[in-house]
Amino acid sequence: MAGPSLRPHVHWAQRHRELYLRVELSDVQHPDIAITDNVLHFKAQGHGAKGDNIYEFQIEFLEPVEPKPVCRVTQRQLNITVQKKESNWWERLTKQEKRPLFLAPDFDRWLDESDAEMELKEKEEEKINKMKIESRVPKDPFKHLKKGYLIMYNLVQFLGFSWIFVNMTVRLFILGKDSFYDTFHTVADMMYFCHTLALMEIMNSLIGLVRSPLIPAVVQILGRNFILFVILGSLEEMQSKPVVFFVFYFWSIVELFRYPYYMLSCMGMEWKPLTWLRYTVWIPLYPLGGLAEAVCIVQSIPIFSETGKFSLGLPNPLNVTIQFSFFLQIYLIALFLGVFVNSHHLYKQRKQHLGPKKRKMK
Repeated sequence: MAGPSLRPHVHWAQRHRELYLRVELSDVQHPDIAITDNVLHFKAQGHGAKGDNIYEFQIEFLEPVEPKPVCRVTQRQLNITVQKKESNWWERLTKQEKRPLFLAPDFDRWLDESDAEMELKEKEEEKINKMKIESRVPKDPFKHLKKGYLIMYNLVQFLGFSWIFVNMTVRLFILGKDSFYDTFHTVADMMYFCHTLALMEIMNSLIGLVRSPLIPAVVQILGRNFILFVILGSLEEMQSKPVVFFVFYFWSIVELFRYPYYMLSCMGMEWKPLTWLRYTVWIPLYPLGGLAEAVCIVQSIPIFSETGKFSLGLPNPLNVTIQFSFFLQIYLIALFLGVFVNSHHLYKQRKQHLGPKKRKMK
């Protein structure tokens, strides 16, 4: 003959529109909760006052409730939220006047009627104030157009740098070190396109289309364009140097993760592995890229000195010529300062996106 069913300790509280039940069962498994004919039926396996057993109870509510309870299971307890059909205050929970022995008030959530009315009023006022604030903020009629433009921009840049990376990687596997010497002639057109288009990032930051700070964008984009168009594009002697391969390879790897990350951000999406890669791969690649750019400049200095290209001759009586190679020596210092500025900016962003979240003090 089966023994009497075990009942867990249940604590309850209410608001004008909701009922809260807290069932004192830990490690709950297979909870069966339903409301039929205004009666809550509960049955579950869990660890309660009588150890690990099957516990069950029934509660007939004082007034009508919605038949779909919401259940949330935690390691220590099970919480049930039931919606009242009418917003009012109940004098008790159960239809029977005598309170069941397993049922007790939940003093952690308990409010009397006046406090509950005040809480409800505060929530309604907060909702109204939020709606007023939102109504004051002017809607941007070009919001979707701007979003579409940013998605397309990042997609095009991602495809461009992907083509460069794949092309260089395949050639490296097939030709080995021989691929170093004609890297420029193979991918320069696409690199020109991508870095010319990248000038739009400065404009996007200037007009407030994106929230990226202006200075890091200017330092990176103008610095790369200087290397690409002035150092490499103007000197045929530099275009067959092996260092070109490393400059282009480091640039393309960084952008393989940066542009997809921004594209997903524009769509309100986040893929955590991509976020980690976006804010991690720069740690080795930025210093290596800066070093490759510096080598590129150092190798170009003798060529500029010999050819006198871009040198500035002052008129008589000074009769002085300012060599472009002298400017490049000064630029080398600015190059490493630029690497520091961008690395510092990315380090702060990495802490913001990947660092431990600060807990709010209560």
